[in-house]
Amino acid sequence: MSETTNAGTGGSGSIDARARRRVDADERRLRTSRRTVTLRSAFAEFVRHPSPWMIGALLLGAVVARVWIGGWGLADLLVPVVMVAVFPLAEWLIHVFVLHWRPKRMGPVTLDTLLARKHREHHNDPRDIPLIFIPWRALIPVLIVALVVALVVFRSVERGLTFLVVLGLLGIVYEWTHYLIHTDYKPRSRFYRATWRNHRFHHYRNEHYWFTVTTSGTADRLLRTYPDPDSVDKSPTAKNLHALTPSGPADRDPSSR
Repeated sequence: MSETTNAGTGGSGSIDARARRRVDADERRLRTSRRTVTLRSAFAEFVRHPSPWMIGALLLGAVVARVWIGGWGLADLLVPVVMVAVFPLAEWLIHVFVLHWRPKRMGPVTLDTLLARKHREHHNDPRDIPLIFIPWRALIPVLIVALVVALVVFRSVERGLTFLVVLGLLGIVYEWTHYLIHTDYKPRSRFYRATWRNHRFHHYRNEHYWFTVTTSGTADRLLRTYPDPDSVDKSPTAKNLHALTPSGPADRDPSSR
């Protein structure tokens, strides 16, 4: 489970409110900004990065193979339902235990993964677009493992392909949502606004909470990492995970960049 912090008291109230005001100011800036980021312009940038193409290739290949083989059954409805239901929990577990992995020293060897290192860089500079995406070098083994699971775990090729189709869809949704949150696209729907604000709180208020990216109040609520933002301290390590660097960049409003 992740670390938690206690609510500030006394004079720390104004400090604790800074991140909330930062997110609110960022929201106001997006509403009044002359720069218009549309879904079309955001998508044009999205497809310039390798991970959407890699996941998209898996999805397209799985869809073509699944339609070609046929043999549809009730399990083809059950697999997507189960995967969508557990996805927020899987997202939470990966975020906490893989992306927020703290390097461990074992004799002369330091155990640290590419995903964890890149995620620390992402927290260090949430506005750096290439760092938003899953690193392609880490994605390759993930896709290989997905193929192995589809072929070994499932009793039939048909259901394994259904698994890959849904996994590809969830992967694209994750990459698109995470990317869009870190752009200047203006939140419009109530659902997306809640997801947007939660992830901003994770980056600019306290990295020990709000771990889901594509949903809000799901696995975080279940695992008690969904507090009232005003009830938790502003973390000094939100942009410097585990305080591993001597001094992180200034904790400034992202709208100033």
